[in-house]
Amino acid sequence: MPTELSPLWGKASPSREERLFLEGPQSRSFELAKAFKIFRELIRGFRQLHFVGPCITVFGSARFPETHPYYALTRQLGAAIAQAQFTVMTGGGPGLMEAANRGAKDANGVSIGCNIVLPHEYKPNPWVDKWVDFHYFFVRKLMLVKYSYGFVATPGGYGTLDELFEVATLIQTGKIENFPVVLLGTDYWTKLLAFLREPCLTTAAIDPQDLDQFLVTDSPKEAVAFIQKAATARFGLKYVKRRPRRFLFEQGI
Repeated sequence: MPTELSPLWGKASPSREERLFLEGPQSRSFELAKAFKIFRELIRGFRQLHFVGPCITVFGSARFPETHPYYALTRQLGAAIAQAQFTVMTGGGPGLMEAANRGAKDANGVSIGCNIVLPHEYKPNPWVDKWVDFHYFFVRKLMLVKYSYGFVATPGGYGTLDELFEVATLIQTGKIENFPVVLLGTDYWTKLLAFLREPCLTTAAIDPQDLDQFLVTDSPKEAVAFIQKAATARFGLKYVKRRPRRFLFEQGI
């Protein structure tokens, strides 16, 4: 069954400690302990996700229900990604994240969730093969970027825009390769693209090539073909039969 979304989902941090961390300088012992906790969360993420395979990360809103057309569209996207033999990676939540993971399972693909810990006993959606819980959004965003050859932004709000522009900024500044970025849902993204052209582009706040990195489409198959072409032609990804390996960082699914 689709994940039930609480009306209070994401409205507050689950602990006072996390809010305190962002409220300016604290005691040195507090901040040292917090640094170790962040480091431990990073290591856990690396260990859990090291062998998930080449991924395509799907960003999207937690607020669209199963009955919404965007849910059906994103579910088709997840299936298309799995059929192209990529692992589907999402934030692991409800809504369009769930739809992408569910689509991957429709096509017998691999589905991963990087779940953010939020209040009200929120849990990952039931269509992930593997998930990792994170307390810090910035650690979670790192994992969503680190293992992917391409990114698809489906309709969403602040969180989706944050993730989308994080990727765009990393590409713009050369922190990551020029990985393909798809905006799925032309009607939804039209006004945002218009804003990026006017005033951002016309005032030289961004460069023309910053917009050229986006493919805007309503076709899940076109989105995946665009990423697949870049992964194989530009980044040398090849389709081979993978053998089981065991290293220090391996964790079984």
